[in-house]
Amino acid sequence: MSHYTKKDIMRLVEEEDVEFIRLQFTDLFGNLKNAAVTASQLEKVLDNRYVFDGSCVEGFLHDNDMDMFLCPDLDTLAIFPWRPQQGKVARLICDIQKRDGSPYEGDSRYILQKVLKEAEGLGYRFDVGPECEFFLFHTDDDGNPTVFSHEKAGYFDMSPIDQGENVRRDIILTLEEMGFEVESSYHEVASAQHEIDFRYDEALLSADNIMTFKLAVKTIAKRFGMHATFMPKPRVGINGSSMHTNISLKKDGKNVFADENDEYGLSQEAYWFIGGLMKHARGLSAITNPLVNSYKRLFPAQTGAGFTAPAYISWSPINRSQMIRIPAQREENTRIELRSPDPSCNPYLTLAVCLAAGLDGIKNHIEPPKPVNEDVRKMTDEERMALNIEPLPRNLYEALNGLEQDELVKQVLGEELCKCYIAAKKQEWESYSAQVSQWETEQYLYRF
Repeated sequence: MSHYTKKDIMRLVEEEDVEFIRLQFTDLFGNLKNAAVTASQLEKVLDNRYVFDGSCVEGFLHDNDMDMFLCPDLDTLAIFPWRPQQGKVARLICDIQKRDGSPYEGDSRYILQKVLKEAEGLGYRFDVGPECEFFLFHTDDDGNPTVFSHEKAGYFDMSPIDQGENVRRDIILTLEEMGFEVESSYHEVASAQHEIDFRYDEALLSADNIMTFKLAVKTIAKRFGMHATFMPKPRVGINGSSMHTNISLKKDGKNVFADENDEYGLSQEAYWFIGGLMKHARGLSAITNPLVNSYKRLFPAQTGAGFTAPAYISWSPINRSQMIRIPAQREENTRIELRSPDPSCNPYLTLAVCLAAGLDGIKNHIEPPKPVNEDVRKMTDEERMALNIEPLPRNLYEALNGLEQDELVKQVLGEELCKCYIAAKKQEWESYSAQVSQWETEQYLYRF
């Protein structure tokens, strides 16, 4: 990652013929926002003097003074390859400050930075590798998105069966122009479903990269006349989209999760981190799986249909159906894979609460239960009860109750922001609950 000064930014903007600079930030619910300024206003922006009205941003706390300042992180400068090459468009990801120069407590990027600082105080660096899945669907004659696709490709299929291969190629080329190191890309299990994996890196950079990745995927797909969606479960009867999150901690440059003398190659810190994630799993869910639709992925109607999304709080060094899995690589590449998050989440908040839960496990020596190497979904309720395996929340309402009961997660978010988040999500749940679905009319209209 490049490290820029204000002079570097001014010089690069001039040399690269950048005409517009987009000042980006992420709102509470994971939506990317931005304001565009011309290059003539850049000096003012770099002095943290760009003011906006925070009261107009959904999820921001409202009080009598909502003038806020966008403060660019200079190291996030990137030029959009898909924009014109004369009068180019660049972006800077911004932190948000209040009038007095202090950080805005509702800025999700700041919330992650706070937990990273706590980890740093304990000597840890938090590294993350996200695996973002998405669907590519056709648009209708008016350009509106559909959930329709002609393709019938499956896992690792290739062209001509995989009709999204050219879209993926252009997405990768675009990301590489923006400084991404893409490790792999392929067609996923469901038809029209894809995955592109980029380099494992420090958590704040990874969260920034997730937001940039989503923007690039949607933008390039649109150029092909397609719609890219990170909706967790856009169609019934097929696999949903996940954001499996690979996690490790480093201390003095070494992976603290590795222990070659352990049965599973895991250190005591790794076990405690797993214990923390499992203890707070229900409290994390409203953040890692924030939509009504998220729980259609975790709890599909067709039990035993071959879906591998986790539905229970369990872990395994091998089995892919668990909430936590340990990928095969060990020693310096030892990682904990959290499989419950989906790509609709706010990545800053998700990484913040997951790190806080893991650190709680380390600080309080929270031991995880024994690993479960069978598919928990195929067990009976009695078998799960005998092993003390609890379910993840079955819907958004249960997840919000889990959040309300988890003091650690609420502390990470902050009391006022947590109230705002819960209120908005409860309204979303109530709005959904009031709808009459096609399933209901098909089941009940002629019967009663």
